[in-house]
Amino acid sequence: MDSKELYAIYEQHPVITTDSRDCPEGSIFIALKGESFDGNRFAAQALEKGCAVAIVDDEQVYNNYHGDKQMILVADTLQAYKDMAREHRRRFDIPVVGITGTNGKTTTKELVRAVLTERYDEMATEGNYNNDVGVPKTLFRLNVTSEIAVIEMGASHPGDIKTLVETAEPTCGLITNVGKAHLQGFGSLEGVIHTKGELYDYLATRQDSVIFVNADNEHLMGILPQGTKAEYYTRDENKKDASVYGQIIACDPFLRLKWREPGSDWHEVTTHLIGSYNLDNVLAAVTVGLHFDITPEQICHALENYVPSNNRSQLTETEHNHLVVDAYNANPTSMAAALENFSLMQVSPKMAILGEMRELGDSSAEEHRRLVEKLASCPFDEVWLVGDEFKDIDCPYRKFDDVEQVKAAIAANRPEGYYILIKGSNGNRLFQLPEVL
Repeated sequence: MDSKELYAIYEQHPVITTDSRDCPEGSIFIALKGESFDGNRFAAQALEKGCAVAIVDDEQVYNNYHGDKQMILVADTLQAYKDMAREHRRRFDIPVVGITGTNGKTTTKELVRAVLTERYDEMATEGNYNNDVGVPKTLFRLNVTSEIAVIEMGASHPGDIKTLVETAEPTCGLITNVGKAHLQGFGSLEGVIHTKGELYDYLATRQDSVIFVNADNEHLMGILPQGTKAEYYTRDENKKDASVYGQIIACDPFLRLKWREPGSDWHEVTTHLIGSYNLDNVLAAVTVGLHFDITPEQICHALENYVPSNNRSQLTETEHNHLVVDAYNANPTSMAAALENFSLMQVSPKMAILGEMRELGDSSAEEHRRLVEKLASCPFDEVWLVGDEFKDIDCPYRKFDDVEQVKAAIAANRPEGYYILIKGSNGNRLFQLPEVL
């Protein structure tokens, strides 16, 4: 059964579920598989609960089913899911903005979304649905009112972005940056660059495409395909072919900046973002907004009213401390940027609670040693390190096995009056700390 035939079934039953615990009447159940689960085992149960159709890729499950509802056998349920989502996306002749990158892609996606909402009925990736299951789920949210879509795409292995762009078929896009992340899957920084660049490669095949590029990023400029239409943003006013120029005014602690188009006056913006590194994310959103005819006034309004969430670049004030919470993800590139920004903040006293960086493969020990060496030059009054990767590193900082030990230490003697940076990979669960600090 090809993708068009599968989509014809979707048109008859336009609700899809991949969770056998949630089976709306008349819906389609797709039996996806993961490392610790196999949806095929629950296909018959999904039909009993209310699904009209179940799509499976286990021939034995298919042959053993004798119910009165439809069960469809395919070679690969995940591929079928993506094929159906692509068919759905093709029903909508609208711009689709694809966003990927090592760091900042979710913040950039949310900033782009905020800017585009000033004029359009937009649809964007929610939460962290940026993988080969999340992107199809997002595409199925497109409806007749959608005027533009913003699709975030994540990657942890070579070829991941190629697969996602072939599903989402973006008409334009941007890579926020490339850095050392998921090295266990990519193998090297070069592997990261190549995989992220698959977005550029896809857009280069479309005659109507445009790429939004940080002209200050040598890696991105180096992989930009020749002949592709590009619009540039930069901090360097000497670069004459840019669409948007930007400069930092202050980070005290929120990012204040100014931006302008060539030959135009500066527009000043005070954001709710923490970190000078967010200037590039803001300029990306400005560039996308201008491309889609959002006025400068509307862009500034959107940027000033965007408030980050999901433990990304948040400043939280508790009864006892001021917290800079960036606990959703961490890799050597983002960790270095966070430490630099926190070092530059003119506040005191300062404390850093840092969790280990996951998925670095053979580079993990070296990268954690580099992190500890960098801490020696940071003007912090106290540093706590969380996770096994720090155990064998000789340093003067306090170490903890996990977040539970940190919470116990806080319960025994809570820091008071500090500005505290909380950063680490999500698996460290440092996002639990704000409620006890």
